[in-house]
Amino acid sequence: MNSDVLIIGGGIIGLSIARALKKRGARRITILERGAEIGQEASLAAAGMLAPQAEADKIDDFFRFCTESNKLYPRFAEELLEETGVDVELDRTGTLYLAFTESDVEEIRRRYEWQRGVGLSVELLTAETIRKNEPFVSPDVREGLLFPEDWQVENRKVLLALHKFAEQNEIEIRTQAEVVNLLVENGKVTGAETAEEKFFAETTVLATGAWTSLVKLGGAPLPMAKVSPVRGQIIAFQTVKRFFNHVLYSRRGYIVPRLDGRILLGATVENAGFDKSVTAEGVEYLLENGLEISPSLGNLEIIEKWAGLRPITEDGLPILGSFSVSEKLLVATAHYRNGILLAPLTAEILADKISENKESQYLQIFSPRRFHLTLPC
Repeated sequence: MNSDVLIIGGGIIGLSIARALKKRGARRITILERGAEIGQEASLAAAGMLAPQAEADKIDDFFRFCTESNKLYPRFAEELLEETGVDVELDRTGTLYLAFTESDVEEIRRRYEWQRGVGLSVELLTAETIRKNEPFVSPDVREGLLFPEDWQVENRKVLLALHKFAEQNEIEIRTQAEVVNLLVENGKVTGAETAEEKFFAETTVLATGAWTSLVKLGGAPLPMAKVSPVRGQIIAFQTVKRFFNHVLYSRRGYIVPRLDGRILLGATVENAGFDKSVTAEGVEYLLENGLEISPSLGNLEIIEKWAGLRPITEDGLPILGSFSVSEKLLVATAHYRNGILLAPLTAEILADKISENKESQYLQIFSPRRFHLTLPC
């Protein structure tokens, strides 16, 4: 089977790249997904937070990458609605970072001072103001920060919209197609193979998330640092009406309210290999941190529990771009906890590179070449 572009991985990154390529005129695009359904791994398991400021400690290249992608979301959401009729529920109310201990207060003040000092949008709120705006927040809250430009999106609807776009625009999706090896001829990648079939393409894109390092290149390991899975467990409650007006964040956990009354509570950070089990210990940890934010959650029943595997590499940064020898193989992986946030800009950058050979500074900054490994012949 021959394609202009072969995308390996059917999560939000792979689907977004396929959409961006199609909008630039690419004709034959094939997506290979290892699972039985598209987008069922980290993309589905995420909470959909678009929060570059809440965890930022400085302005660096990664922070700029996050904020630039976040700014694309209003247009991204609007276009998806026009293209597919799916409202991805972009919520621009903002994120509240809450302090419950003296140490939390010190962290909030430090973050407020440096972010205000560099001109970022942030507000320091008193406990009284927080409780007025969020009556279900714990009375133990001391103060907080409002990040009005840290948003959220319903990631499952983003996946639905992207999948629908692919179907409407003749982007071929092959499920249960686990790639085991990338085909190499004369030092150039020419496609990929599963256990049953070979797929040839002018350009191949690896958007394989936590499974990236399991893919071989000409029978050898990929020439870049290992991408490892980090398990994150989340639980959800259901209410008749929305309890909270903002995403609520603390140093130990977060609450994400959905428009339909669901409340997501997350997330654990666990090195558990490829085990996606939901554990009693994980649920207990989530409940403890959630009840610190809002004791009212103790009156609700858990309606859903799940876990996903976030992809991370040794330096904690994404991997974007091509290898030193083969320009026909590009990688877009290791977005760790920011895959939903970084999907729009990642897609634009990769599609520009593939369709127009247009460079981005981020292809240099996050290049797989930074690991100083070489492509096998």
